[in-house]
This record gives sequence, structure tokens and C-alpha cells, in this order.
Amino acid sequence: MNQEDILKMQEQIKHLEAENKTLSTENKTLSTENKTLKQKIKKAPPLAITEAKMKEVLKRSETALPSEDYAVINNVMAMVEQLSSAYNQKKSVVSGLLKQFFGPTTEKKKSGKRIRKKSGQNERNGKHGKDDYPAAETVKVSHSSLQEKDICPKCEKGKVYKTKPGSIIRINAVTPLQATVYELEKFRCNMCGTIFTTEVPEEVGPEKYDAESGALIALFRYLFGVPHYRLANIQNILGVPLPSSTQWEIVEKVADKIYPAYNELVLTASKAELFYSDDTTVKILSHIKENQTKQAKRKGMFTTGIVADHEKWKINLYLSGRKHAGENMKHVLKNRKSTDPPPIHMCDALSRNTAELTDIIQSYCLVHARRNFIKIEESYPEESDYIVKQIAEIYKHEEEVNEQKLSPEKRLAYHQKYSAPVMEKVKKWLYRKVKNKEAEPNSSLGKAIKYMQKHWDKITVFLKVPGAPIDNNECERALKRAILHRKNSLFYKNELGAYIGDVFMSLIQTCVQNNINPFEYLVALQKHNESMKQNPEKWMPWNYLEQLQNL
Repeated sequence: MNQEDILKMQEQIKHLEAENKTLSTENKTLSTENKTLKQKIKKAPPLAITEAKMKEVLKRSETALPSEDYAVINNVMAMVEQLSSAYNQKKSVVSGLLKQFFGPTTEKKKSGKRIRKKSGQNERNGKHGKDDYPAAETVKVSHSSLQEKDICPKCEKGKVYKTKPGSIIRINAVTPLQATVYELEKFRCNMCGTIFTTEVPEEVGPEKYDAESGALIALFRYLFGVPHYRLANIQNILGVPLPSSTQWEIVEKVADKIYPAYNELVLTASKAELFYSDDTTVKILSHIKENQTKQAKRKGMFTTGIVADHEKWKINLYLSGRKHAGENMKHVLKNRKSTDPPPIHMCDALSRNTAELTDIIQSYCLVHARRNFIKIEESYPEESDYIVKQIAEIYKHEEEVNEQKLSPEKRLAYHQKYSAPVMEKVKKWLYRKVKNKEAEPNSSLGKAIKYMQKHWDKITVFLKVPGAPIDNNECERALKRAILHRKNSLFYKNELGAYIGDVFMSLIQTCVQNNINPFEYLVALQKHNESMKQNPEKWMPWNYLEQLQNL
């Protein structure tokens, strides 16, 4: 290759490099234009095809187009409407499944602000006074140099007198369950071999695990949702071993002592004027095995939560097994006297919640009706927003009633004056939607409207009966305890384990509901077991302290 050929090749290479640079620049320009176009497409508002618009187009097409063309457009429009309805319904179902798997974030409207519970400044800063520590030990510290009526060391004229004491708080950490080792001194005779052991001090007691241990283990499991194996790991790491099997033996022994109080609690609950009830699922291994062998007549497993609202206190009951809420409510109400007035029963509209119940005033939850519209917010924003805003007005009136602490009769009169017109407006809106065929009956909107219309009389019982609640939130809050236990502990081994769980949850949550220390209550039931078995009605969470004083 001569010099001339080399020069030609170099020129060709330079030419190709220049073309490559030009193509690279053009490519960058196209890429930028492509991104800009995508952004414009994203920002472009979607084409809103409402049912009213479709009808307008069809009406104009009927006169402007030949009959054959109009028939084609009519069929296409019908197909679009069916696809839209199917899509919205599927979207609602998928949204429901996602909430079942991952839990709902909130039922507030997306455009609205989430309402948070206001807390005091001290609570936010973690600063609490001595009155916030009712279980703390109080140690009185006397002044090192002064006594009452001493001469004032500053002015040397006046005398000092006692005033309101100051206080400081010190918090010490210990293991959940502590252990004490007592070393008993021994002597052995070098002739006969007899061993002499020191007697055990009286304060030590005969049991390895005291009443406080059983109460605390039960609280960890059935109040805080800490499974036995997790507490066993904590104890083992901190140097006080407490195996899972040992914890269960302790809990079982405690339940054997305190179950008469649970039976009395069920009996007392039957006399309430107002009941809330609902179900949540539960796993019982022995029942699951029955399901696999096809011996069980019913495969479902439920924990029913029942809140019995008395005038002075509230009782939380939990019943786990094959029975659903309606059957468990019947079990509780069987102890009710026939002469008692019919109680109010609040639940959602599932038929199993009211099955076999008679002689009651049945009321359905307004929140469940509202929830159906919340689910379809993305597909039907206008309709959803309207219902949610109207129901929000009802809850504003309920909040005002609670702030004023009105009696049931005055509360009813207040709602009849302010809430009844709102509900009447909603009723007319639902009727108009159906009459004007603005909602497809099989669509998610149609089903939400149908649910509310079908159960209207029972949803609006709070406008007719004194003391009738608006929703079933009271029971749903109570069931969160059973749900927490299910999520953490996963299952019960058999019916006995489920029953023991019900005993502890019912007694503990009733204490919590009535601002009573559940730890002290469980300890008292164990230590005064014989007295409690003879008169369990005197050992309820709200009166056991009086009984302790009389012993």
C-alpha cells in the first residue's frame, strides 16, 4: 500500500467519524423529542366518556346518519358501556383483594386530609407527671434539715410549714419475668451421713411461678400479641429461661382458676341494653384437620367479637370456633329474661350476623354502606364524593352529641332534627339514580346503591330508637385484638387453646375497656380463687376492689 492509498483511507475515516457525530446528534434530538412527547401524553387529560355524552352522540347520529351506520355506532357504544362496567367492577374487586392482603391505608377520601388524634404537649414530648404512673412505687423522702414549724433559715423570722411535695421520676429496666435463686445452706454428718438443709423462708411460697408470672405471660400473649416462642427467646437472651411449653402450662393453670369469672362475664353481658357483634377468621389446627378428612359439616372458623354496652360499663366477649356471630349472640342472649325489653343489636348486613336472632331491635352499620362507595371512588368519583360528604355531615352531628353528652332521648331528638333531613336527601338521590337509569344495576355503583336501599330501614334505626348507634366501629376496634393475636401467633392448636384464648381476651379487654388494670385483676382472681368461685358476681373487673377491701 502506497502513500496515496493511506491518505485516501484516512480521509474516509474522517468522513465516517463526521457522519457518526451527525447521527449521534440527531439521535439525541429525537430522544429529547420522544421524552417531550411522552410527557405531553401523560399530562394530557383522559377523554371522559360519560353515559350522558354517549346518549347525546347517539341521538345526533340517529338523525344525521343512515340507519345502517347508526346501528353500528349504537352497537359499538353498547360494547364500550359493557367493557367499562366490567373494567370498573374488576378494578373494585382487585382493590378489595389488595386491601385484604395488605390492609387498608385509610377510608378517607384521597383529596381529603387524614384526621389524626390530637395529643397533649406533654405526651408528644414524652413528659409525664407522677399522676401518669399509677402503678409506680412511691418513696417519700424527708427533708434533711427541716421539720414543720422550724425557723426559716433564710429570713430567720417566719416558720416553715409543709406544702405540696415535689417529685422526680426514675425508671429502671428489668426482664419481663425475673428469677431469684435461694441457696439453702446444708450440713452433712461425717459419721452417719445425715444431711441437714435450711428451711425455706415463708415468704418464698410453694410455687415456682407466682400469680404475677401467670398474669404477665397471659398479658403478653393475649393483650400485646407476643407469642410464647418470642417471649421465650427474650427471656433466654436476658438470662432467665422460660420455654414455650412451660408458658403454656402456666397459662392453662391460670385459666383453670379464673374461668368462673369469664362465665359470670357472659351472664352479665346478656343483661345489656345494646350489643355490637362481628366476625373475623381464626385458625384452629384441629378444625383444619377435620376439614381435610371431610368430617366437618361446616368448614368455617371464626372469632366472634361481642361488645355488650351497659349503662355504667362495657363488656368485651370473644368466642372462637365453628359458630358465627349470629349463633354466638344467641348463646349470650339465652340467659336474658323474657321480661327484659328487647336489646339493640348493631352489626353489618351479613345474614350470618343475625341468623336465629329474635326479640331484638336490629340495626345495621352506616360505615359499611359508606365503605361500598369508598371502594368505587376511582371509577365513580362524583357519586362517591357525594355520599361520603353527606355521611360526614351525620358524623359531625354525632360528634356534637357526644361533646354535649346528651341523654339517649335528647340525642335521638337532635339527630331527628339535623341528621334526618340529610339522610332523606341521600335516599332521594339513590332513588333518582335508579329511576333515571344513571347506574347500571350490575355495576359496582349499582350494587352500592342497591345495598343501601335494601337495608335503609335498619341503617337509619338511629333516627328512630333512643340509644341506637350509627356504626359498628365499637366491635371492629374490639376485634383488632383477635386479629393482632392471629397475625402474631397464627393459630390455636385445638378447641381448648381457643377457649383459653377467649377467656383471657374477654377478661383482659373488658378491663382495658373500663380503664381497669388487667394485671392486678388477673393476680387478684388467682390469689382469691376460692372466694371468687363461690361468688363470681362480686369479682367482676368493676367491683373486685371492693371485695378485696372486705376480705
